Amino acid sequence: MSDATLHATDQNPDDFAVQIADQIESFLVAVTEVAKGDEPDSAVPFLLLEVSQLMLAGGRLGAHEDIVPDERYEPDPGPELDVDEIRENLARILDPVDVYSEVFDPYEPRKAPVPARISDDLTDVITDLRHGMVHYKAGRTTEALWWWQFSYFSNWGSTASATLRALQSVVAHVRLNQPLAELDGLDTDQDLGDDALESEAGRVMVQEIAGPLGLRPVT
Repeated sequence: MSDATLHATDQNPDDFAVQIADQIESFLVAVTEVAKGDEPDSAVPFLLLEVSQLMLAGGRLGAHEDIVPDERYEPDPGPELDVDEIRENLARILDPVDVYSEVFDPYEPRKAPVPARISDDLTDVITDLRHGMVHYKAGRTTEALWWWQFSYFSNWGSTASATLRALQSVVAHVRLNQPLAELDGLDTDQDLGDDALESEAGRVMVQEIAGPLGLRPVT
């Protein structure tokens, strides 16, 4: 299915699959544009908006009854598109707030927070969503919906929600004139606990990140 077919006027805009695909395509296009770096001053607020809207699509997929694919085995969607350039560009744009602290599973007790990167998370989500979009554009609508629903539960849903929380926190710190703990230098491959995170984290005043990230504190 071509892009023209994807937006054909004879498609029912109220159809569940069309709505989900449109929301996902909007996210893919928007984050790719942010990663180009043409408007770095609005990167964080724009990403906050886009991830929030994506989570609505995820919530709808999560609330929907289990989607069963038409075929027993998934058709080969072909090679995954490279996301390294998007990841690197986002990491550069989001510095110094790219690294944040995440609790992987809030229902698993006594798990220490671990460092994560917004740039890694966004490109991980993009990879999952693109995979399903290949099926959708090829006319395999049920396969696409199955993949998006499955990967929402298994990966991109939790990843996007953690990213959303991090972006919301950045905006809140700036708008409320609150200092922001710095995670620069933390190795995201390490399993760091509360004490390590606290000892390694420095202090970055909101004023140092507000301008470059397009945020303004409350006056």
